[in-house]
Amino acid sequence: MSTPTVSVLMTAWNREDYIGAAIESVLAQTFTDLELIICDDRSGDRTVEIANGYAQRDSRVRIVRNDRNLGDYGNRWRAATLARGQFLKYHDSDDLMYSHCLATMVNPLMNEPRAGFALSGARGWPGGPCPMLLTPQLAYEREFLGSGVFHLGPAAAMFRTQTFRELGGFPDVGVASDFVFWVAACAKVNVLLVPGDLFYYRVHPKQEYAKPENDIAYAKAAAVAWAMLNSAECPLKGAALEQGKRNYVYTNVRGAFRHVRRGRPRSGLAILRFIGLTPAQWFRYLRRPHRMPMAGTPPGAGA
Repeated sequence: MSTPTVSVLMTAWNREDYIGAAIESVLAQTFTDLELIICDDRSGDRTVEIANGYAQRDSRVRIVRNDRNLGDYGNRWRAATLARGQFLKYHDSDDLMYSHCLATMVNPLMNEPRAGFALSGARGWPGGPCPMLLTPQLAYEREFLGSGVFHLGPAAAMFRTQTFRELGGFPDVGVASDFVFWVAACAKVNVLLVPGDLFYYRVHPKQEYAKPENDIAYAKAAAVAWAMLNSAECPLKGAALEQGKRNYVYTNVRGAFRHVRRGRPRSGLAILRFIGLTPAQWFRYLRRPHRMPMAGTPPGAGA
């Protein structure tokens, strides 16, 4: 059996309404050297039955059913252990991948060996044309001084499989596991920004992120980022680090007040509680933010 260039990983749990269209969008890619691994997390509906229908018609599709329910990110890691490709790409079982998605990501990543993974956003990246290589310092400048980059979900990335495994994959800490991963990964390896709008992100009531109890997980994730900003491993230094801290504190306080206004005071208080600032740090860093659209842009990229 030949080894595919890209392993597309689709984790699923009770997605009978959407998984057929999600699978078809992968099989319709213009880049065809792929395998599609569908890792079912003990669905109780017709998800596996529908997926098996595609596996019978296309040898690139492989179905794996877990012995027990692993949860969202536990299942993502399970799928990653099964990948045979040089690159791996998550695709959620309720989304649609545009036909040019894999080609747009894999070719630039193959041509840029310095990058550990590629990222695509919902739209174009400010600062210059893609592909755009970010060092850890530039990635942190873009996140904490500019327009942001750590807000993206797993499906926004294409990884070198070996690099992803060396980084340990996404931690299993709830709905904010992707954010926690970017905080750690972007401090260690280069990331390649590629063109945006490569897939359709479906919004529906059954999504994990939409559950109110997940506010606590996001609050705890904010603490992880704050700890990194105060760590020797942080790529930001000097005045940039000080401004990044001010921006981050302000952003989280604003988020806390938004929760309160929406009638969710417990979520707002959780942000202030878990972020972990000392009284002296609140006094020092609670200032109005200053963000720059071009922050995190490689020199000469926008010329």
